[in-house]
Amino acid sequence: MFLHFALPAAVAGIAYRKQFLKAMLIMLASMLIDLDHLLADPVYDPGRCSIGFHPLHQYPLFPVYAVAALWPKTRLIGIGLLIHMFLDGIDCFWMQYEN
Repeated sequence: MFLHFALPAAVAGIAYRKQFLKAMLIMLASMLIDLDHLLADPVYDPGRCSIGFHPLHQYPLFPVYAVAALWPKTRLIGIGLLIHMFLDGIDCFWMQYEN
């Protein structure tokens, strides 16, 4: 969970130094995508991989997030979503590796 905050802050600090706070807050706001977890039953399951399970964590949406990262007006949102999916993917990998 720490990386969900630290990585957007690092990207904002490196790539958006002059607009650090704005960039970081927009990328952190992309974590609101996790509201789709409220549609699951149970809402929280520590052994569940969110990628491919929750509606906004589906593989077909990843290219949409990538396109959003390419368009200047939605770039920070797209980058934040891609970071989020990447970190969730790492979490899923670790869950599989542990089993």
